[in-house]
Amino acid sequence: MDKVKEVEEKNIKKLIELNEELENYFRNTIIPQLFIDANLILRKFSPPANAHFMLEEEDLGKSIYEIPALSKIDRLVDIIKEVMVTNNDVEDEIRTSDNRSFQMNILPYIIKKGNVTNGVVITFIDITDRIRDKQNIERINADHETFIYSVAHDFKGPLVNLISLVDLLKHSFKKENKDEISDYLQKIEKSAYNLQDIVNELTHITKIGTDTLDKSDTVSIEKILEDVKFTLKNQIYKSHAKITTNIEVAEILFSKKHLRSILYNLLFNAIKFSKPDTTPEIFIKTEESGEFTLLSVKDHGIGIDSERKKEIFSKFTRLTQHIEGTGLGLFIINKMVTNQGGKIEVESEVGKFTTFNIYLKHS
Repeated sequence: MDKVKEVEEKNIKKLIELNEELENYFRNTIIPQLFIDANLILRKFSPPANAHFMLEEEDLGKSIYEIPALSKIDRLVDIIKEVMVTNNDVEDEIRTSDNRSFQMNILPYIIKKGNVTNGVVITFIDITDRIRDKQNIERINADHETFIYSVAHDFKGPLVNLISLVDLLKHSFKKENKDEISDYLQKIEKSAYNLQDIVNELTHITKIGTDTLDKSDTVSIEKILEDVKFTLKNQIYKSHAKITTNIEVAEILFSKKHLRSILYNLLFNAIKFSKPDTTPEIFIKTEESGEFTLLSVKDHGIGIDSERKKEIFSKFTRLTQHIEGTGLGLFIINKMVTNQGGKIEVESEVGKFTTFNIYLKHS
């Protein structure tokens, strides 16, 4: 009996030592961990878990249904039951009430004797910074994509303008009309300087880096609009387009380059998609709208079918095949606006009008 008692005492001592080691581990680990038994009762938690899930000693012995922070974890109970049935580990991602993201690893707690699963051990790995880095990379990639597509459009307008002016200049030389020649040379010079400004902006971006893609400055909406109208001078002249403005908000903190691209694309489209044998009428206004500045561009052109309004911001979408275009303009401006926290809404009726409401987020 003494020998049996001695063995029992040794086993008890060993269990106490193991329990103390386990308790010491739980007290000192920097990893949030929970031990939940087969009846969904919280049996143990590490201090970091306490910090993120607001756990208290009184929560030990409670069902996870009774612990607010745990009961709110999406699919937690279903995953625990799945792990106990299959004995397979499960990995998932969660977001806690303090806006941190965690990778949640749920492992079966198996009792070797009898090979019975008596609960689960849940480990949480903080991936908040990883998620934030991923979002930043996605934003940078979106900016780069928008930037690449916008370069072509930004160059297209001034280049078309230059080519048209050079063509007109050739005809003036044939007629030897000095006044016309002088006028066209001045316009060519101005177009060349506009093109140079764009090149300088692009060069500035490549020197400084990605952040400049979103760089905001206080810009005059009317001045940008005048630059755009000059770039589209030939299109406006040939179509006899009438452009009316009501600028209640004269300045905005926004990317100068992006605002010019937005106005250029919307005005160009308003002229291009006018009804045949009619004079394009375009109305532009700005006003405050809560946390946004609303830039509205309305035309009385061919309109957009209601079923296709969602498609117009997709890449390479062309709603009218007989009208030339790349299908990138609206895709680009949508990216420019949404990347800055804004939004675009479209109102249209086929054969009557189209209004683009651009909500530019206050920086």
